[in-house]
Parts: sequence; C-alpha cells; structure tokens
Amino acid sequence: MALDHLAIAYNESSADVMSRQLLLNITRARFHQPIYFSGISNIAATLNFQANAGATPPFTGNSGTTLMPIFGCSASENPTISIVPMEGEQFTQRLLTPLSEDKLTLLLRQNIDVDLLRLVTLEFRTQGEEAVFHNRPRNRRDYAAFRRIVLHLSSIQDRDQLYAEPLIFERHWTLPSESISGKEFQALEQEYSIAPDSTTPIYHLTKQVVGRTVLTNYDPLLLSNEERIRLNDEAEKNAPNDLLVDIRPGYPGGEYPLHGKFRLRSFSNIMYFIGRTLAAEPERDVPKDPRTPPVGENPVSVIEISESSRPPADADVVVKYRGRYFAVRPSRRSSWNQTAFRVLSQIFQMTVTELPKPGVPSITIVK
Repeated sequence: MALDHLAIAYNESSADVMSRQLLLNITRARFHQPIYFSGISNIAATLNFQANAGATPPFTGNSGTTLMPIFGCSASENPTISIVPMEGEQFTQRLLTPLSEDKLTLLLRQNIDVDLLRLVTLEFRTQGEEAVFHNRPRNRRDYAAFRRIVLHLSSIQDRDQLYAEPLIFERHWTLPSESISGKEFQALEQEYSIAPDSTTPIYHLTKQVVGRTVLTNYDPLLLSNEERIRLNDEAEKNAPNDLLVDIRPGYPGGEYPLHGKFRLRSFSNIMYFIGRTLAAEPERDVPKDPRTPPVGENPVSVIEISESSRPPADADVVVKYRGRYFAVRPSRRSSWNQTAFRVLSQIFQMTVTELPKPGVPSITIVK
C-alpha cells in the first residue's frame, strides 16, 4: 500500500512540475526572456518500516499481577531526487530544429484537430511558392489567409475525409539476365520482386516504396502509381520540416482547392509564438472562407492563457512570474485549451533527450 501511494504521488508531482515549467517558459517568452528547462532524472525513495512488541508490569505496583502489553511501530520515507538542467549543444539544437514531417504525422494519427496546425506551423506556401502566408498575427492579411486555410482543412476532417498518409508506390527496373549471378539473384530477391520477361532475356524488378506523407482530401491509393510517384518526387524536393498539402476538386472540400506545403516551427519558435500572443501580438477572430462549410470550433487563441493579479480558482495550471499569475484555464464549451496544452507537452517530450540517471534503484523498501 505504501509503495502504491508513493509511486502515484511521485507520478502526479512530476507531471505537475513539467506542466508548470511549460507555462513558466511561455511567460518568460512573453517578457522576451530566454526559456530554460530542468528535469527530474531519478527518484530514489527509501521506505523504512519498524514494529515492536513487549510487556511490562502494571503501573499499579504490588496490587496487580497482570502484565501490560506494549506495541509500537514507525514508518519513514527518505527520498533523494536528482534534478538535471537541460542544457548544452545537443539539447539546444533539438530546441531550435524545426519539427519534422514524421513527428507531425504522429500527432495527426492521434486524431487531434488539424486546426492545431496553428500551434506548430510557421507558414503556408502555395505551389511554386507564388504566395506565402505567415502565421503571425502582426501580418493581418497573411494571418487571416493562413487561418482560413487551416479552418478549411478542419472542416474536411470533421467529415472524416482528411488523409495524412504516406505515399506508397512501386518502382520498376529491368536488368539483363546474363548480368546477374546466382548469389546476386538471391540477394536481389530479398528486396525486390523479380519476374523474367517471356520474350527477351531480361528480368523485371519491382520494389514497393513508402514515401513522404501528404495531407489530402482523398485516399492516395486512388491515384495511379505514376501520379503517386510524381507527388512523392515533389515532396522529396521539400525540406524535412515541410508537409505537402493536396486538396483536389471532386472530393470533399474540393470547392476550395489547395496545393502547397506547411512549414513547421521548432519547439523554441512555438514557445515564443505563444508568448508573443499574450501581449505583443494577440490573436484575433478570423471568420471562415465563404467556400468552407460550417465548422465545429474556431477559437480566437490557439492556447488561451490568462494573466491576473490574483491566483484564479478554476485554472488547470498556474504559475507566478514577476508578481503576476498566469494560468491555463479550461475552455468553456469544449476541451480545446486542455488539448492544445497536452499537444504542446507531447511536442516537448519529442524534443528532449533522455536524462542521465545515476546508478541507484528507483525505490528501495527496508523492513
């Protein structure tokens, strides 16, 4: 019972520390201060249980003969917590490196609202980069266009017609049969499908390839193999932090066709983006595009953080900084705010490296 209570208590405390650190660094970014993290690398807790029993003569002196029982017990906890600062070149590089396409795909596969692209995306670039729409409230026209693009994708997702799938296609080659020895043939069979040609002395080699991820309003498998190769070749020209978008007419959401790419932010950029929206560049309401059908949610702020002179009573996470209280409050009609903060926490977990752990057991029980 003590071990169960101890493990749960440390788990809750560690989670609360991480959430408050995230919020504290957002407030630092709000005041243009550097962000700083530390982590709990190890918890060594020693539990000591002791019990004793005995008997003593009664306190009534010679008038009594019954022995008096004596019972005693004690329990003590001696935790040792190792806190490690997250710093150095490797951690800094991970903070400053933009999120990769595969990390964003992991989040989208968890069925999060695609509208949360507002949190992780720096900009949207159309095909050929003819137009670039920056996700910064100070650029009023760009910001409004970006919000409408993301909101339209959210409307497609609401209809369960938004796909974030890797392009799967086949590559084909031909080799003269006399150029392949027996050992080379066996080696090729491990990676390729090999079929002899019935008319000429050549082998046809086929290999299935899993390519880049594309955000679409159709199942990519509906395309021909050549079309999938062409899309993948286009995606391969992009940087690792670019996500290709292809919204075509004739499918749900095709009334507002889109072809371009989202450029993703680094974790550091995400934190300073949220910090700027608290004062210097507040987000504002942007109505949907006339071509977009009604959507379920269109919050003004990607994460709503309140600032007050007194601690709020209904907040999930609260920190005090420079005499002010900053809090992540639950959304009134949905779980948007909590979900956005959870996604931010998951991005942070994908950013940090494993902390060094001393060679000591996590929990020791002495009886």
